[in-house]
Amino acid sequence: MNGRNIRVLREERGMTLNQLATLSGVSKSYISYIERGMQKNPSIAVLEKLSIALGIEFMKLIESVNEVSKK
Repeated sequence: MNGRNIRVLREERGMTLNQLATLSGVSKSYISYIERGMQKNPSIAVLEKLSIALGIEFMKLIESVNEVSKK
């Protein structure tokens, strides 16, 4: 998994890490690890929380993250 797309989605929405953490209930440091590729396999529960906070369907988030990973 590649977390760069989560960062892109967050930035496109004008959200800070703190805002995403607050909206999703996922810690700021964990989101940062995901975005920087230090956490390569976040749980489905975490990805679902992030998708809700980012306002994107879960499957679209997964597909977009997987697409970035293939590049």
